[in-house]
Amino acid sequence: MKLHEYQAKDLLKKYGVAVPKNAGIATSPEQVRIAVESLGGRGVIKAQVHSGGRGKAGGIKVANSPQEAETIAAQILGMLLKTHQVPEGITVEQVLIEEPITIAKEYYLSIVPDRSSQRNVFILSEKGGMDIEAVAEEDPDAIVHLSVDPLVGINDFELREAIVAAKLDPAFANKIVLFMKQLYQCYMEADGALAEINPLAITSDGRVLAADAKFQIDDSALFRHKEFEAAAQESFDNPIEAEAHRQDIAYVGLGGDIGLMCNGAGLTMSTIDEVKRAGGNPANFLDVGGGAQAERVSKCLALILSDPNVKGVLINIFGGITWCDEVAKGVIAGTETLNVTVPIVVRLAGTRAAEGAELIAKTNLIPATTMQEAAAKIVSLVG
Repeated sequence: MKLHEYQAKDLLKKYGVAVPKNAGIATSPEQVRIAVESLGGRGVIKAQVHSGGRGKAGGIKVANSPQEAETIAAQILGMLLKTHQVPEGITVEQVLIEEPITIAKEYYLSIVPDRSSQRNVFILSEKGGMDIEAVAEEDPDAIVHLSVDPLVGINDFELREAIVAAKLDPAFANKIVLFMKQLYQCYMEADGALAEINPLAITSDGRVLAADAKFQIDDSALFRHKEFEAAAQESFDNPIEAEAHRQDIAYVGLGGDIGLMCNGAGLTMSTIDEVKRAGGNPANFLDVGGGAQAERVSKCLALILSDPNVKGVLINIFGGITWCDEVAKGVIAGTETLNVTVPIVVRLAGTRAAEGAELIAKTNLIPATTMQEAAAKIVSLVG
């Protein structure tokens, strides 16, 4: 579950992590003007969407007066913010208003789980303000990793060694060590799946602040955190993903025009690869799960078709505990109740595949025998 920047910073503050002073969030230009007045007449207006690159896309601006803040807010609120991470755009519905800070130096800091070592890892770099992927590609030596022993925890000397290795300003080592320890405590106690501070700012007045913050909570741990229930409802900027979450359907929008319905993450990812190989552009990642019944399959199809960009659907099912004829019944029921105007290619294999194929043969659905054939067919039909 993703937290918005303002939610992440509210969480960090509970653990002592230093963040810029803010005047809360706003949903109207008038509220923004009042908020900037409370900050002394100057403020930073920041679009609250789940994407990096907001500044480059025009979603973060400095206002030098309450009147200017109101004008800027009118431009940002309601805009379709298109970033490199979300090229199709996200509508801005709320903004965060913060004090303006003068950054003397900016660094990169994050904590992520590393599956290879089965430990949480600090990532630290002197090149803050950049996407860490770009730093890794252009200057991998600028990135320092520090694995944390889950039994021992973090030691100050390890943090200091990492700070030296990353070539951060030694004059601020004590403050950065404290910042990292507080961040780690927050990450662990909140069951974090990602904590990213980019940039970690050293201000002209000597403060060490989280100028920006991304935080993700492990979905499997949400039952332990009732305090995040409200945030969970706001964690999806894509309304289709929000609806999928409410229905407990694994769905991720990918921005293409070919909807995918598969069972199992491995098969779903393989299907994405085959569609890409055939020259197509997947619109989503949708995993109906194991043992899916006809009713659930029908709901998944409706979810896919709710995306207006979808020009065709590929259904690729391998029957194990999932029965192929149940999937076929669900697809047929969905097409009978929905206004389907796009081609649907269906590939069934495994348990009761023959029975499923007989049902499909009596409809306008397009059968395929292999995943590669199915991908080629839907890409051809979509054009």
